Amino acid sequence: MECKEKIDKKEQNNLLIRKYKQYLQLEKSLSANTIEAYLTDLDKLLSYLTLEDIHVFDVTLEDLHHFAAGLKDIGIHPRSQARILSGIRSFYRFLVLEDYIDDDPTTLLESPQLGMHLPDVLTVEEIDRIQGAIDLSKTEGQRDRALIETLYSCGLRVSEVCSLRLSDLYFDEGFLRVEGKGSKQRLVPISQRAINELQLYLEQRSAMDNIKPGHEDFVFLSFRRGTKLSRITVFHFIKLLVEEAGIHKTVSPHTFRHSFATHLLEGGANLRAIQMMLGHESIGTTEIYTHIDRSMLREAILEHHPRNLRKNNDENEHP
Repeated sequence: MECKEKIDKKEQNNLLIRKYKQYLQLEKSLSANTIEAYLTDLDKLLSYLTLEDIHVFDVTLEDLHHFAAGLKDIGIHPRSQARILSGIRSFYRFLVLEDYIDDDPTTLLESPQLGMHLPDVLTVEEIDRIQGAIDLSKTEGQRDRALIETLYSCGLRVSEVCSLRLSDLYFDEGFLRVEGKGSKQRLVPISQRAINELQLYLEQRSAMDNIKPGHEDFVFLSFRRGTKLSRITVFHFIKLLVEEAGIHKTVSPHTFRHSFATHLLEGGANLRAIQMMLGHESIGTTEIYTHIDRSMLREAILEHHPRNLRKNNDENEHP
């Protein structure tokens, strides 16, 4: 009898997971990668509840606190803990919406405090050095210049630049159409320099005769395979270029996006405009760049303010 109850619980959980997946796909319009991450995190909770013999509908806030404490005890990073708990909140909101439960036990569930992490930002000169490290005599040289300029000039995510299509390019109007998270589209201004680099690359691309079916409309292609570039390929060649350029910072494709936003803010751009160009749903996500800007401002003041200069001179004269 007990064995049958366990089987029934497992079947019920599997049914809930299938319905939750449909909800994430159809109602939330999340990407396949994001849905997979949500389901993987949910599986951690379901495994815990099975071990503790707690039904998913009977979970209390105290149960969730014990689960969260367990994540910390086994050494999961606070940022990953916060992501897992966010996915669990989403699942219980789904259960409430679908009338499986009346009250959401995650309402008062708090995430771990995360320290402010300021990502590395490249200067314009460093971006030029990275582009200068590209060997234009190689077949992929101009493609890589165009890709980096597009990442930086338009502030795109690596997934967005890899998925960019020829039909998304509006050079005459000076815009790109970008499909971001949740399949949400936005128009992003593109600089003349990025247009020039793309046009030089597209001349090469037009001569390709090995483009695979289904990849004809993608902008950035592998010359060898004839398929759209993967995120891993972009990460790899950027890492090599950064080393070649002699830059000692942690640089990924996302670093160009951070640099784009920071340089806009330094130039006086409105935070709301930056939010729209980056495709952030929340202005809070964009506000990290105000922290970057403030830290740079503080360094500049400490270095150049007359009172600090005087203090430094006094210290030099009276060691």
